[in-house]
Amino acid sequence: MNVNDLNNTSRTDWAALEAMTDEDIDYSEIPPLSDEFFENATLRIPATQASDLIQLDSEVITWFREQGAEYQNTD
Repeated sequence: MNVNDLNNTSRTDWAALEAMTDEDIDYSEIPPLSDEFFENATLRIPATQASDLIQLDSEVITWFREQGAEYQNTD
C-alpha cells in the first residue's frame, strides 16, 4: 500500500451493501470450508491484543454485562 491508496475515496455503495440480506450475497465463487480446514486452522491474535486477552466463563461475562453498559471499558 502506498500513500496514494490512503487518499483514494471508497467507491463502495455502503447503503446498498447494508441493505443486502444474507440471501442476496453471491457465494458461488467461494468454496465451502471443510472440516479439514478447521482442523488445521490456527487462531492468530496480534501481540498487542494478546497481552490483554483472558478467558472467562459465560456466567462471569453475564454478571459483568448486568453491571452496566461500561463493562468492557478498560480505563
